[in-house]
Amino acid sequence: MAKKADLLAQATTLGLKLTEKNTIAEIEAAIKGVDTAPVAVTAEEVIETPVVEEVKLAKAGKRSAKVLAEVEEKVEKEARKEAGDTSAQSEEAENRVKGPKPVTRPLIERRGKAYRKAAELIEKDTVYSLADALVLATKTSPSKFDASVEVHVKLGVDPRQADQNVRATVSLPNGTGKTIRVAVFAPEADHAAAKKAGADIIGDETFLAQLDKQEINFDILIATPQYMPRLGKYARLLGPRGLMPNPKSGSVATDVAKATLEAKAGKVEYRVDKQAIVHLSIGKVSFGSRKLAENAKAFFDSLQNQKPAGLKSAYVKSTSISTTQGPGIKVENVVS
Repeated sequence: MAKKADLLAQATTLGLKLTEKNTIAEIEAAIKGVDTAPVAVTAEEVIETPVVEEVKLAKAGKRSAKVLAEVEEKVEKEARKEAGDTSAQSEEAENRVKGPKPVTRPLIERRGKAYRKAAELIEKDTVYSLADALVLATKTSPSKFDASVEVHVKLGVDPRQADQNVRATVSLPNGTGKTIRVAVFAPEADHAAAKKAGADIIGDETFLAQLDKQEINFDILIATPQYMPRLGKYARLLGPRGLMPNPKSGSVATDVAKATLEAKAGKVEYRVDKQAIVHLSIGKVSFGSRKLAENAKAFFDSLQNQKPAGLKSAYVKSTSISTTQGPGIKVENVVS
């Protein structure tokens, strides 16, 4: 009877209307029927599940998984941006770990061993005389090749002013130590004289044919005044390379033989750059301090003669000497 009472209690819980008149078998069958019956769902409880079409992904291209993920991320980012959501940025800023600032090593410590060893011979705050600086320059070249010795002069001029745009040529007594290839563009009557003077390339129509092919195998181009108009179409080729003949540099001359001899002997052009600095190579380390001093004197004398007449400030602000890969050496101003 206890079992029947328990079954009736269970049937009542399930909402079945059974009485004591029903047998245990009938009650058990009724309860079992409720457990296996499908659950009735109302229309309001039905949740429509969207049918997702399966996308076939490609290994590469626009339909690859990587590209689709990037596109989805971009769309979400634009949506957050339009909604003015800055939470992601704030969260990223909060989670960012601020580490210690990187320590920047001094420039001298980032140089090579040979450079650092050479720099030890130079006293940092000392301003040397020209003679001492040239001797020191020959000792502080870290290069394995015969390096050039360069002079760098900071001027007090304004290069934007036409009357302060310092530009000239100077003939170095001992040359520059470089092999200068000279090309002469002149009438046929001048070819023999130019060849005797040592010109490497001589021509007129044949020379223009080489320029048409953009063949440039010379360091200095000398032309006669009457031939200069024919070089106009090559200004974009020669100009950026500093090869366009110019009367101020002596490369436009009626006497091409004399101009060739001067170029071969070491006549070089110098000019102030946009930072008001003049840079010039005055020879090689192998020249020795005496020959370098002679070349330096010729350059400084020429630079003195180029001082603008209307300049009110100091003409030379600072002077330094260095080798191609060597440290700089401060020098007393030779030009006033």
